[in-house]
Amino acid sequence: MDVAFIDDDATLRAANMQALMLAGHEVVAYASAAAALDGLDAAFTGVVVSDVRMPGMDGLELFRRLKRMDPDLPVILITGHGDITMAVEAMREGAYDFIAKPYPLDRLLGTVRHALEKRRLVLDNRALRQAAEEASADMPLLGTTPAMERLRQTVRQLADADVDVLVEGETGTGKEVVAQALHRWSRRAARPLVAVNCGAVPETVIESELFGHEPGSFTGAVKKRIGRMEHAHGGTLFLDEIEAMSPALQVKLLRVLEAREIAPLGTNEVRKVDIRVVAASKIDLLELVRRGGFREDLYYRLHVATVRIPPLRERRADIALLFGHFLARSAKRFRRPVPMVTPAIRAHLASHDWPGNVRELVHYVERVALGLVEPAPAAMAAEEEAGASLPERVEAYEAAQIRDALAATRGDIQATLKRLGIPRKTLYDKLRRHGIDQSTYRREAEPDAERG
Repeated sequence: MDVAFIDDDATLRAANMQALMLAGHEVVAYASAAAALDGLDAAFTGVVVSDVRMPGMDGLELFRRLKRMDPDLPVILITGHGDITMAVEAMREGAYDFIAKPYPLDRLLGTVRHALEKRRLVLDNRALRQAAEEASADMPLLGTTPAMERLRQTVRQLADADVDVLVEGETGTGKEVVAQALHRWSRRAARPLVAVNCGAVPETVIESELFGHEPGSFTGAVKKRIGRMEHAHGGTLFLDEIEAMSPALQVKLLRVLEAREIAPLGTNEVRKVDIRVVAASKIDLLELVRRGGFREDLYYRLHVATVRIPPLRERRADIALLFGHFLARSAKRFRRPVPMVTPAIRAHLASHDWPGNVRELVHYVERVALGLVEPAPAAMAAEEEAGASLPERVEAYEAAQIRDALAATRGDIQATLKRLGIPRKTLYDKLRRHGIDQSTYRREAEPDAERG
């Protein structure tokens, strides 16, 4: 129900109800404040329009009682000339607006429309906060879509099975989160989860990182080093970006997977290791095998149990939940109040393809929490409501698009140019004209288990 209309005058009540219904609203009408209180509760999602002067309980008392029921419920008061002072006082107490009699119907319809927009924003934000609060720490793979339900079920089953797992997913989908869940829900949870990014460790030292070394095994090896595999004994070894592993190291990894033993550099001693290996790749490993870039035997050794993480664009219904969860967390981290989610932000969440997946969403949320992306959409909305000219609206839209592109690329000019499809000089001209500082969008990525 959109509107609850309260007036003891049957003729006025019927006329206003008809006008609201013709404007597309669902309306429920009450002849008294007491009847309205009996019919409305905290679950009401619309707005209230009430006359002030009514027998028994008046509109002011109705407003105060409704405010106690729901402080954010928009209440619009209809006043006679002598009631304006009271109506202004009510607005100080939180009433949405007052309309003085006599009033044209478009005044009522316009006020109701704006009040409903505010009401929907408030309810959307409430839903986001509630979803974020209900996101349990025991459920790190957030989402209510069927794809995420299946993913959680698969991960739980594999965690109990204690088998090596291959995790496939695009950049930023949450591969490390899956690895953590596999470890956390397994019998190995009390032992270490050791992570190695195969693409970030230089090839000259990765063998030592994985297998360890003895003193004097190579130049600079002055102390014994326990490798990551041995350190993960009894626990889980997470090998991220396994597609970057060299062919020679792939052979040694295959041997470890088959024999569960290692030989540190500089010694012939073979040591048994009890590890579970979770390997992750952001590309299709089978296609890499076909191109000769990855060992087929290692692929099929890892492929016994495979988990595919869906990209964000395939589970768009989860975006609002994720946004609410990360927004609450970011606001707490930056020690700021949780900002209101505007229609422009909601439109961006719904229309953007999120090529960077959850990681990109997290960065966007952080900018929202810091107020770095809010000014452009808000200014646009304000200009439209104030009757801005078409050129002014185009300018505001262009500035918003540039800010969104900088936000998505984290201030990378080359990537921004590609995203916008404009020459470098044109971009710099527009940055100056709109007063946009690209440096505010450059932020180093921080380790975060939920970013994947």
